[in-house]
Amino acid sequence: MDNQIFTNKHIIEWLQYFSNNTDIDLEHVKLLDITRKNKNLIPTVEAHRCVLVFTEAGDKDIFYKMWDVGLGDCEVIYNEGSEPAGPIKRDKVSDMIDRGINASAGMIVLNPNARSTIKFGMDNKKFASGSVKYVGSEIRSVLLSKMQIHEDKNLCVISGESIAVEAAMMTGEGTVIAVEYKESDRETMEENVSKFGLRNVEIVDHVGEDTMGCLPVPDTTMLVASASLEQELEFLTKLNPKMEFVIYTLDFKVAASMRDILERYGLNDITIIQIAVSKLTSKNVFENQPAPWIISAASDR
Repeated sequence: MDNQIFTNKHIIEWLQYFSNNTDIDLEHVKLLDITRKNKNLIPTVEAHRCVLVFTEAGDKDIFYKMWDVGLGDCEVIYNEGSEPAGPIKRDKVSDMIDRGINASAGMIVLNPNARSTIKFGMDNKKFASGSVKYVGSEIRSVLLSKMQIHEDKNLCVISGESIAVEAAMMTGEGTVIAVEYKESDRETMEENVSKFGLRNVEIVDHVGEDTMGCLPVPDTTMLVASASLEQELEFLTKLNPKMEFVIYTLDFKVAASMRDILERYGLNDITIIQIAVSKLTSKNVFENQPAPWIISAASDR
């Protein structure tokens, strides 16, 4: 608490300032201190009509990032300086993309188009282009649902870049460990983290004590089945014997053998499903998408 930039006293002072100088009903304001770890601005603004954001000086492209993901119509209510005093200013995000944050202060962001529910399955076009071939949004929606994400859940996502991004947006108080074995995929993941302003993602290059020992222990791991599957299961089940798993594979033989493999690591509560998606093309023909098996597993102890 001693290292916190915005204490309870500061927050109350800013609330009083905006109460005195705007007609906003503060009862419905979402408080967000992005100077603290794991706090994501963009997903919070997307989900709330009114957010009181506490920022630290030095964030040069905060408004550009908001505009870049489609939040340009949001209105920002702020003042100049770092104290809750002086005249109020109101501007759209689209008019502020060339300015950053030059003082630690509070600002209100109004989003008239905020959604009130969790958004599953972003369009792949919204992610950073790069080395990654993203899973279809419909399949990603099922995977995220199977992960049963809540606000303070810690997650590990292995070779599932877009899933790690969406999961990080949903778990505002938790950490997402994104394991990417290829350097090019790690670079694409870093682009996505920057693009969406995610502060709760830790990118590592493999599963192991040296990369994950100092990070929060995951509650759930989502992984794409690969040759290193059993090595990953062995480490992760020792790290957290009650860890839940969601596994993706396009290989029937892998799916068929998964029950025996998982039971060897104490995972007995197992469900295996297959998801098929067909899309209507411009030629009025249904085109089949890859039909993966999705395995969810946990210890029943």
